[in-house]
Amino acid sequence: MARMQHGVGGWGPAGQHPAAPPQPPIPPAQGWPGAQQLPQPQPQHPQGPPAYPAHPVPPVPAAAEATGHIPLPPAVAGTGGAVLAVLLIGPAGAGKTTVARHWASTRPVATAHISLDDVREWVCAGFADPQAGWNEHSEAQYRLARRTCGFAARNYLANGISCILDDAVFPDRPVVGLGGWRRHVGPALLPVVLLPGLEIVLERNAARSGNRRLSDEEVARIHGRMAGWYGSGLPIIDNSQLDVEGTARALDEALARALA
Repeated sequence: MARMQHGVGGWGPAGQHPAAPPQPPIPPAQGWPGAQQLPQPQPQHPQGPPAYPAHPVPPVPAAAEATGHIPLPPAVAGTGGAVLAVLLIGPAGAGKTTVARHWASTRPVATAHISLDDVREWVCAGFADPQAGWNEHSEAQYRLARRTCGFAARNYLANGISCILDDAVFPDRPVVGLGGWRRHVGPALLPVVLLPGLEIVLERNAARSGNRRLSDEEVARIHGRMAGWYGSGLPIIDNSQLDVEGTARALDEALARALA
């Protein structure tokens, strides 16, 4: 009688049922006596995987790493050294000439102020005073003054000097008003409307003298026509509560937004 081989419960030496298919041997665990060291998989990229995304990523400021706050790009602070052609529109008494002169004199680059009223008053004998009534002579001298101002503005711009013009341009006369100025100066002209309240305009007009002072009725009529600029898309500054310096800053900010 054959001896039974030592096993568990009469099973074969491998401890498996004779009918069961042979199983691959389980590799010994690392660290066991006599364990075979299995080859370790080598990385496909010796220097590590390629960076993702492929486009360069700007460095994060140290303050952002500490606080998690990422600063936004700086806001547009003003027009800086840009060469500009500006048309400041407004009724009589709005402060156009004073504000335009202050803005031009405080810019960091060369800037000229061209006043339509000053150019009109170059005519001495035969000056068509609008207070005496609007007629063909007044119209002709206004047109001549606008063409002269436009020629001067183009000449300044061609020499790298900014310029600002001021005029009472009406929205209901686009051909001879804003359109005429753009023909005289160029399509890059930047118009801004200066429109304080009627009470402020009347008060400032009363402080004027000479042929630049108009009647209250005329001032009110001009102011009412200027209200048509609302809804036109042009920047409008209500400087009723602003001084000259504050209005000049508001003008520069409006121009910077228009450029941006």
